Amino acid sequence: MSQFDLVILGGGSGGYACALRSAQLGLNVALIEADKVGGTCLHKGCIPTKALLHSAEIADGAREGTKFGVKSTFDGIDMAGVNTYKDGVISRLHKGLQGLVKSRNITYIEGHGKLVSKDTVEVNGVRYTGKNIILATGSYARTLPGLEIDGKQIITSDHGTKMDHVPSSVIVLGGGVIGCEFASVWKSFGADVTIIEGLPHLIALEDESSSKQLERAFRKRGINFELGVKFKSAIKDQRGVTVTLEDGKEFTAEILMVSVGRGPVSANLGYEEQGISMDRGYVLVDEKCRTNIPGIWAVGDLIPTLQLAHVGFAEGMLVAEEIAGLNPRPINYDGIPRVTYSDPEVASVGLTTAEAKKRGHDVVELSYDLAGNGKAQILGTAGSIKLVGEKDGPILGVHMVGARVGELLAEAELIFNWEARATDVASLIHAHPTLSEAMGEAHMALAGKPLHAHG
Repeated sequence: MSQFDLVILGGGSGGYACALRSAQLGLNVALIEADKVGGTCLHKGCIPTKALLHSAEIADGAREGTKFGVKSTFDGIDMAGVNTYKDGVISRLHKGLQGLVKSRNITYIEGHGKLVSKDTVEVNGVRYTGKNIILATGSYARTLPGLEIDGKQIITSDHGTKMDHVPSSVIVLGGGVIGCEFASVWKSFGADVTIIEGLPHLIALEDESSSKQLERAFRKRGINFELGVKFKSAIKDQRGVTVTLEDGKEFTAEILMVSVGRGPVSANLGYEEQGISMDRGYVLVDEKCRTNIPGIWAVGDLIPTLQLAHVGFAEGMLVAEEIAGLNPRPINYDGIPRVTYSDPEVASVGLTTAEAKKRGHDVVELSYDLAGNGKAQILGTAGSIKLVGEKDGPILGVHMVGARVGELLAEAELIFNWEARATDVASLIHAHPTLSEAMGEAHMALAGKPLHAHG
């Protein structure tokens, strides 16, 4: 038996962040991972998909060179080359992370761990005991009843990041963040793409104005989508996969990618046996990520908070600091930045208009069109920055659509989390010509002193 201050089950974003921060605070840590440190985000999620999206951006740049007076042609996608580039990025980050774990003297155990008592995890037949157990076993790509994933014709995002060819046509089942990002990649790579989404809008969790702008941009790019009708069945044959919707409409494509969300990895890991409170597979926690069992904590995609890598990082560090007695502030989940890295990007922080009204705020809104921004004109992007504010009060939400708007979120996050008012931001001078200037312009307009916008 080995005794630790923390035994962490799962080495993804939540688990490794908790391990690194705990070790930094002088605690004795064991980190258990069945696959590779870095988890879904590094190996199957954020990093590979963003690499694919960057290749897609280069493809579009080659295709559209003449627009900018550059003689370039798009001759197709070499998937072997794309994968070499993508895998190189992953491998460099993975090596760096392994080095960090080693340098902090964390006991790293490779293997499939299981909770066998309230303070013990068993891996490879060896038991590790911790004063604190942190569950960070992450999530998996869900499917729908009756929809068998075969990894060839019917796939999930896991297979989507490892394709050896560009499919001629794809049906993407699910128009959330993952579905929209893959649809964007495949369209740029030259595939015919159709998104099927049961809800009335793409990226339905975003402000409705952002969804509508993304839909308009996708329509312009020739990405087809069918909204507000639920999936009924899928049949495979030599031609590909035929999907039937509940209204009887049929669609056929070479590949069906199922992106209907991610579910928690919690089955057969001993959680229920130890009496941990759960709901539909998620482990339930309080605002400090404590479960109902003293000494057992849970973080990341395993708990019902936003399934984002940076949320996992934040929760992992919160737990480490709480255990070390630093009494950190709970996370304000409204203040977490969110990005869909499609073309165009969609980025937001804070409340949507609908949510702000639901919570009883006296809402004022302003939308600043990127057409008035010099850098946006140079890049040839359309979009906007929408502000949701409290009348005579702070900014409650920032919602953006356009190329590279994910990079503008840092300032938006400060504005929201520091409860700034439009007048506070209006007095700050933004560099010209940058996209960030649009953030300044939007706040100037909301403060009643627009410069490059009609007031």
